[in-house]
Amino acid sequence: MLRNRRNLPWPSVTGLAAIAMEAGAKGITVHPRPDERHIRKTDVHDLAELIEDRFPNKELCLEGYPSPDFLDLVEAARPDQVLFVPDDPDQTTSDHGWRFDRDISDLEAAIAKAKDWAVTVSLFCDPDPTAPAEAARLGAERIEIYTGPYGACHDDPGRAAKELDKIVATAEAARAAGLGVNAGHDLTVGNIPALIARAPFIREMSIGHGFTADALIHGFAESVTRFRKAMGEV
Repeated sequence: MLRNRRNLPWPSVTGLAAIAMEAGAKGITVHPRPDERHIRKTDVHDLAELIEDRFPNKELCLEGYPSPDFLDLVEAARPDQVLFVPDDPDQTTSDHGWRFDRDISDLEAAIAKAKDWAVTVSLFCDPDPTAPAEAARLGAERIEIYTGPYGACHDDPGRAAKELDKIVATAEAARAAGLGVNAGHDLTVGNIPALIARAPFIREMSIGHGFTADALIHGFAESVTRFRKAMGEV
C-alpha cells in the first residue's frame, strides 16, 4: 500500500519478501484485490519468479475471491496454495469465513480447477467447529481459521479466552477431518503464544497487519524472528 502511494518501485515487494524469507518466513501470502490497492497482479508473477529462482523450499499463497479473473491469475502463477475467501470487492479486509449453508456451486468448481492445476486449496473459515467438515466435503485440503475476533480482544482477557476456545475447537475439528490447519487475521507476537500452546499442530499463520506494524519498529528481518519465537519455532 505504501508503494502504491507513489508511482515508484520502492518499497520493493520482492525485496521485502526476500528479506522475510531469508529471515525464516516459510512463504509469502498476498491478496491481489480487483482494485490492486496493495498487491498488483504483476507482483504475483514477480513473487512467483522470486520463489522459483531463489527460494524453492518456500511457499507462495494467493488469497482471493474465486472470480474468473482471480482463477486466471491462479492458473497463470501456479502458486503452492490458494486461499479462497468470500470477500466482496469493496471490503477493506477479509472479515468472515464462508457461509457453507448458501449456494456454493461456484466454490466447488473453483476448488476443482485449482486441484487440476496441482494447487493446494484452503478455505477461509469462521471459528466454528462445524465448518471444517463442510470444507472437507467440498474438497479443500486446508482451512484458514479467521482469528479476527480473537485479535480484537487485545484489551479484554476474558473475552479473548472465549474466542480462543472457539478457534481451538475449530482447529481440532479440522484435524479430525484430515485437513491442514492455518490461522490468520490480527495475530501478534502477544496473542500467538496462547494460541500455539493450545493448538501446536497449526501449520501456518498468515500475518499481515500485525507484522507490518511490528516491522515499522523492529525491521522486517527482526520481526520475522520475533513472530517465529512467538510461534515456538526458534
